[in-house]
Amino acid sequence: MCAKLLILESPGKVKKVQEFLGSDWKIAASVGHVRDLPVKEMGVAAPDFKPQYIPTDRGKDVLSRLAGLVKNAEAVYLATDPDREGEAIAWHLQDALKLKDAKRVTYAEITEKAIKAALDAPRSIDMALVAAQEGRRVLDRFCGYMVSGPLSNVAGEKLSAGRVQSPAVRLVVEREREIQDFRSTTHYGAELTFENVDNITDGWKAAWQVKPWLEDGQEYLLDKTLAEKAAALRSLEVIDCKETESRSAPPAPFTTSSLQQAASNALKFTPKQTMQLAQKLYESGHITYMRTDSPNLSQEAVDAIRAFCEGQNWPLVETPRSWKSKEGAQEAHEAIRPTHIEVEDAGETADEKALYRLIRLRSLASQLEDAVYAVRVLQLAANMDGKQALFEAKGRTLLSQGWKVLTAEDAAIEDSGNSVEPENPAPAMKPGTSPTALSGTVLTKKTKPAARFTEASLIRELEKRGIGRPSTYAAILDTIMNRGYVKTEKRFLVPTPLGVMVVDGLRGNFSFVEYEFTRTMEQALDDIAAGKADYCTVISEAHARLEQELQAFAKATGKICEKCGKPMVRRVKKPGKDGKGGYDFWGCTGWPECTGKK
Repeated sequence: MCAKLLILESPGKVKKVQEFLGSDWKIAASVGHVRDLPVKEMGVAAPDFKPQYIPTDRGKDVLSRLAGLVKNAEAVYLATDPDREGEAIAWHLQDALKLKDAKRVTYAEITEKAIKAALDAPRSIDMALVAAQEGRRVLDRFCGYMVSGPLSNVAGEKLSAGRVQSPAVRLVVEREREIQDFRSTTHYGAELTFENVDNITDGWKAAWQVKPWLEDGQEYLLDKTLAEKAAALRSLEVIDCKETESRSAPPAPFTTSSLQQAASNALKFTPKQTMQLAQKLYESGHITYMRTDSPNLSQEAVDAIRAFCEGQNWPLVETPRSWKSKEGAQEAHEAIRPTHIEVEDAGETADEKALYRLIRLRSLASQLEDAVYAVRVLQLAANMDGKQALFEAKGRTLLSQGWKVLTAEDAAIEDSGNSVEPENPAPAMKPGTSPTALSGTVLTKKTKPAARFTEASLIRELEKRGIGRPSTYAAILDTIMNRGYVKTEKRFLVPTPLGVMVVDGLRGNFSFVEYEFTRTMEQALDDIAAGKADYCTVISEAHARLEQELQAFAKATGKICEKCGKPMVRRVKKPGKDGKGGYDFWGCTGWPECTGKK
């Protein structure tokens, strides 16, 4: 027997972890998954729906190499990533290598302290997490293998269906149709500009409040003549002046989803690029694990951040902040943060450094005070056609920077949920004062359709609807674009004819393309992970429903197997150069159990 063996997931971590643990340990990597369902057949069948796994092409070599190391190890520790996927990989390694006493360890940051603490507290593999990962993989296989063929037959094009990719494409298609069907409404407003006072060198502006002038059922003012009359007013009276404060809280530390959105908005990174960069930063020990749905930090991290901010004389919030997680969040790991908050610059490339800075600023800001603004709202009135016309001047000025001491503009402010008051400093004026407008402008406005999705806003929508989970968002977007169902135009997502064809073929025929069904299925997978639901029950019910939908689809659009009643799929292979080996027939989707063909 020789050193203890620690098997990681990524080869990028091996050198650093080896440095931490020394010569008493041998560190090796599984390089991700080593086994998967077979490529050319379903690999899972009723009644128990137990997946049939085979080593991947790369996995064969990895398992052979690891088997040699296992023989000479006094103990084996499985330290694959701390999520469902990592738990499943650990189980595959245990099963394939026939490990009888493997020890499962997890840590959320690659630091010497975290790794040694994990090694001191090993556990057994969490089979509920493994079952949840298997459930996701099997459901994805059902949709892909059972539906793609019949869908392609009907469309006359090679198409693929996916449990979460298809609802994502549907969102893009429906948004595009909403834009195409939109009819713009031209409507009007008015704005008055007043003289310079209180060092407001550009003058100050007041907007006409059109709501009292709308006719019953109207949403917008369509009468331009009225707007012209309002813009022509010059003598007004101040009827109210309110002085209040508004506060802008810092956005929460990053989850996987909010990091992808912020990096897209601020750094123009794709979600896939963001996750690749975050993986590098994690493997190098610079940040904590980058797949998480919790916006909260560990107590140890909060203490370190507050101590650092105090040392910089930054305005600390009195009570440490915490945030409410989104509904259904697993919160298995804390939010994404630097492992050492005092390190200002980390990463090997400019992109890695930019992402690290974004993560660090978010973490630091989370424990600082609100930014505080003085808000002044002036209400003015004038007589117009024998009726009172109201105008409002609203503006704010910064009183206390709070968390904005870190940066004039948090690059990720777009997804922090903070509303921004207009920068239109209105003067303090007592009621009864009569200011005179210098000029007036008719505002011609047009209603606009909802914007096309960007990658960031599509991720936000997927998260809001409960479609997919943090670890899958980047892969979903990558898949729908690689398959040619969605393309980008000036950073906006546009459906292709193929994407439209997929959605139209699935809608009304298959429940997995319905948003609520997809959300419910994600919850069922979470319930399996939490031990609240049984794998076989969830999977068998989903399979039975899909089979019923396939039969109805086949009756309406295609061929039915005369032997068993299941839908048939066209199987085509072009002959070789010698003219042999080709075929073109309709075969039962129940093959190999059913051999029906036409």
